[in-house]
Amino acid sequence: MRAESPLAQESAADRPLNIIVILADDMGYGDTSHNGHPSIQTPHLDRMAYEGQKWTNFYAAASVCSPSRAALLTGRLPVRSGIASLKHRVFFPWSKGGMPQREVTIAELLKSTGYKTGHIGKWHLGHQPEFLPTQHGFDEWFGIPYSNDMDQTEYSKKKLRSQSPTTPVPTTGWYEPASEWFQVPLMRDEKILKRAPDQSLLTKRYTEEALDFIQRHKDDSFFLYLAFSMPHVPLFRSADFQKRSKAGLYGDVIEEIDDSVGLILKELRQLNLEQNTLVVFTSDNGPWLKYKTLGGSAGPLREGKSTAWEGGFRVPTIFWAPGIVSPQVIQEMGSTLDFMATFASLSDTPLPGAKLDSSDLSSVLLTGGTGPREDMFFYVGDQLAAVRHGDFKAHFWVTDSKNRVPLLLKEPLLYNVSEDPSERYDLAASRPDILTEIERRRDAHLASVTPVENQLLRR
Repeated sequence: MRAESPLAQESAADRPLNIIVILADDMGYGDTSHNGHPSIQTPHLDRMAYEGQKWTNFYAAASVCSPSRAALLTGRLPVRSGIASLKHRVFFPWSKGGMPQREVTIAELLKSTGYKTGHIGKWHLGHQPEFLPTQHGFDEWFGIPYSNDMDQTEYSKKKLRSQSPTTPVPTTGWYEPASEWFQVPLMRDEKILKRAPDQSLLTKRYTEEALDFIQRHKDDSFFLYLAFSMPHVPLFRSADFQKRSKAGLYGDVIEEIDDSVGLILKELRQLNLEQNTLVVFTSDNGPWLKYKTLGGSAGPLREGKSTAWEGGFRVPTIFWAPGIVSPQVIQEMGSTLDFMATFASLSDTPLPGAKLDSSDLSSVLLTGGTGPREDMFFYVGDQLAAVRHGDFKAHFWVTDSKNRVPLLLKEPLLYNVSEDPSERYDLAASRPDILTEIERRRDAHLASVTPVENQLLRR
């Protein structure tokens, strides 16, 4: 694969491609100006999209944090690793489970060929010592082990529960949170640095750590996984971004993330690494709509986080690598599941032997054209709720942002999500042939899933 790119004939022939994955937390498809947000300004992401590939049909592997991150790092649907449950959708501070050691991560794969590997930001795949990033292929880690709204104090629990996120109270509660309400640990490797760190500085500190990692490894091949804690509620931004955006607190947070992306791309250019580095920007799932103005926007897509509708899974995604990635808008289907196979191909690294759900997107990145992914499976917890094949998506179970438990439909729903991304017009009655084919693919997929211990239910 490498021989097909100009890079393979120049400096990268001596050193494999650097890879940076930048992951936002709960950022919606419609939260960037290049995707049509009317008041949030994202000039650095816009430039990144212009210079690289903007994918318009790109999916997270799950619509909530832990399973999505597990799948991103392993190329395997979370139901295969035991990180899928309706009872507990993610890991909590009391959780005993985590990503099993048998799972091979991108970091482990690339480290085996000499890459330097670093994780900065939110982990959320188990906080017990045996599950931390340094046990899954990362040489170093700086960040928090789970979501920034966890480890609430008794005071904050009462204060936050007394206020509905659907009724804005501009000066209190979720709208003006305090870092000390959340006793989340900030960690470096296996050591807790501080409980309840100043969350207004998290994005800034993550960015500084990322720049330091890049500088220290400018002469190495490296893999950097930068997972911002924002815009997951509670929302915090640094002083430089207070009241910066016309879209309020949420807009401030997104614009600070955009600025961080700009600083990272600037650093790559200054170090002359931009011709040998692939940067991917995406989100772990769609926006948390129940928080209204503190949530985000799925743009034209239906619903958001925790659902199987397009707004829960389809996420803003950009691949940037000047001289390598062919700049264009890609309408092919892709997923964070595909990072494993794609990065392995671009780095000439053999894939692990486990059953993968990962497709190699490298040919699309290098030259455009037709993508290899034919199907996408949409799980809500451990329940397969919907399946997309080609342009068509069938829903068998449904939920919304307010109802966490999916309900079995008497009759499936069918949408052409290329023409109807808002999933408004049911075609099941007029296209039974397509529905039958999707049901066949659903059944074949379910037959491939081997039951494993559920890590989210371990106590």
